[in-house]
Amino acid sequence: MAYGPRGTGAPASRRSRAVTAATFMLSWAVLLWLLAAFDTANGMIVGEYGIEPRQLDELLDIFPAAFLHFGWDHVAANTVPLVIFGFLAAVRGLARFIGVVLVIIVVSGLGVWLTAPGGTNTAGASGVVFGLFGYLLVRGFVERDALDITVGVTVLLLYGSILWGVLPTSSGVSWQGHLFGLVGGVLAAFWLRRTPARRAPRQGIGPSPYS
Repeated sequence: MAYGPRGTGAPASRRSRAVTAATFMLSWAVLLWLLAAFDTANGMIVGEYGIEPRQLDELLDIFPAAFLHFGWDHVAANTVPLVIFGFLAAVRGLARFIGVVLVIIVVSGLGVWLTAPGGTNTAGASGVVFGLFGYLLVRGFVERDALDITVGVTVLLLYGSILWGVLPTSSGVSWQGHLFGLVGGVLAAFWLRRTPARRAPRQGIGPSPYS
């Protein structure tokens, strides 16, 4: 066997990813509040860029709609779970996390565009919140990762009550966005799963005579 200097690369890398994920999610939260403040001061931009069902010229609004809210209570309700779920998902890698969010926004937005009642306007980050919740629930099982399974089970125990939000129980709440966001998160866990890394050969051991 060969010995080298004891390195600190892995712990440093984990800390770096955690700092990056936390910074990204806090910046996202600040952006949501700045947009809410701008909307309050300058008129209802959320009315312009929310999703109006089955209008072809509204289809691209599925992207800005995920960042706009109907008032302070709306953005406040989404901020904390978005930051928590987003951090837990982004700490595994920011590039893949952005891909996960894009899948969720597209699936949730298209679901709203196709199924929401006519004459309604839908906006808010709750579709992303439900999508990240679903992603965290199944990611560990899809990738067979014990730590991620533990994270998913913990998220379910602490926040599982939000699943009631996929049911049409409250007027004025887009259960369609919640439901399709959840579906988008589950799909993203499968589509963007990590491929198993090849195990590195052991150092200092020659080839087996049976290989």
